[in-house]
Amino acid sequence: MDIISQLQEQVNTIALLAVNTFGTLQRDAPPVRLSTDYPEPAANSNPTNPNPTNGDANPNPNPNPSVNPSEEANNVAEQPKAMSAALVQAAKKFDALVAALPLSGEEAQLQRIAKLQAENEAIGLELQKQLEAAGNVVSTCMFNGCAPLSDPNKKSVYFFQGHIL
Repeated sequence: MDIISQLQEQVNTIALLAVNTFGTLQRDAPPVRLSTDYPEPAANSNPTNPNPTNGDANPNPNPNPSVNPSEEANNVAEQPKAMSAALVQAAKKFDALVAALPLSGEEAQLQRIAKLQAENEAIGLELQKQLEAAGNVVSTCMFNGCAPLSDPNKKSVYFFQGHIL
């Protein structure tokens, strides 16, 4: 994989880690009072379910009974640290890939572009000549008739007026 593809892949990795990290922080963040001007919400109020006694069959606040609440608290506390470390590692890898890019000045880049354009033009002219020659052979065969011969290498060879085409 070339270095540009590796950089693109690393950017995708960083984006994925960032989205997951921010989502986890948002999900697990404790509520914080931003202003004293707002009243405290009621302890038992649930805007999605105003009647919790009829709608909740399980009064257990822990949705996963196999996980101990203290273990869950430790996991919630450690998860942002692990995710942040993964994000930092991905950023360091990206920096290393950027440092591995070949450095050249603007003048060197312009010279390289000019060389590639000249190469492209030369190859384009050669291709054009080959296409014209192939077109001439096809039109000559169509109007004058060519008989295909068999080559030992199993390639088709055309014979026209005593010449192999």
